[in-house]
Amino acid sequence: MPQQVAPVPAGVSLEALLSRAGRAGRDAPPVERWNPPSCGAMDLVIEADGRWVHEGAEVRRPELVALLSSILRREPDGAYVLVTPGERLTVTVADLPFLAVEMSATGEGCDRRLVFRTNVGDVVEAGPDHPLRLEDGREGFRPSLLVRGGLWARLTRALALELAELVEERDGEAGIGAGGAWFALAVA
Repeated sequence: MPQQVAPVPAGVSLEALLSRAGRAGRDAPPVERWNPPSCGAMDLVIEADGRWVHEGAEVRRPELVALLSSILRREPDGAYVLVTPGERLTVTVADLPFLAVEMSATGEGCDRRLVFRTNVGDVVEAGPDHPLRLEDGREGFRPSLLVRGGLWARLTRALALELAELVEERDGEAGIGAGGAWFALAVA
């Protein structure tokens, strides 16, 4: 069963959501500066459907998932670790560590604003600092978004379908303009 995600509360305007954009990582601990010794592996799996599973049991407390996600880091070798100033534990990520579960689109072309909310509460606006990866291959259209520090979010199927509606052609190349940038569709 997919992880439950709290919707944006009623009455929260698009402007309020947009004002939170770009905060991804700013409120997170400075995990990129912490270099403790490795303490081995933790039996924690971040499933492709967004569930966090510890020792075979799903972590059902959204606050705990959000806390753990704030100390998640991707290593140069591609491994994922939970890191604190005193320890570093390797964890398993089935696909990407986060899911983009909500999207707001305003404007057109490269002036378009695409703002996403992840299953762990990050709010990110697509652009040069948070690029979209648009992959179309054997598994279909599978877009993702850079959230922070090498950590990407896979768009849910519903959001991928919404985003696919925004694909346009420019100079013979299919892609999406957003945040002043052009994100080309990569066909495998």
